[in-house]
Amino acid sequence: MKRAQGSLEVKLLECVNPIKNKWRVRWDVQEHDDGTADYMEAELTHKPTDEEIKDLVRKWYNQQTDAAILSGFSYEGAPVWLSQENQYNYKAAYDLAVQTDGKTLPVTFKFGTDESPVYRTFETLDELADFYTKAVKHIQEMLENGWKNKDAMDLGKYNA
Repeated sequence: MKRAQGSLEVKLLECVNPIKNKWRVRWDVQEHDDGTADYMEAELTHKPTDEEIKDLVRKWYNQQTDAAILSGFSYEGAPVWLSQENQYNYKAAYDLAVQTDGKTLPVTFKFGTDESPVYRTFETLDELADFYTKAVKHIQEMLENGWKNKDAMDLGKYNA
């Protein structure tokens, strides 16, 4: 699977070598101002079924969504790594602070990167709530975007 460049009119499903039965499946076609496009492309050693095309494209969109959740959020200018473990830790700290009316504060989290860490201490429940709700909103937006992309997939374009 790779990103390729070519014509905007590229076929989404194409037999590129009938002797070897090689097929290319393409998706995520992005148009450029000069009339060209780039797109994701996978080569298969057989003509894929509709189900194989759906699985291939959906898996890719799931990977894109996961990557956007994991590393696409920043808070106060610092990147925030939203791994499953970090999401759990942020939720646990937030829930505990809410349940104790802020008595478990302050709490400090490491943001940024290993090369440029940013340590952020949340002193108040309002500060922590601001961070946590923005992180959750980011996750939800990335999920919704992934759902939209997968739902927009039109198998009819692969049979044209």
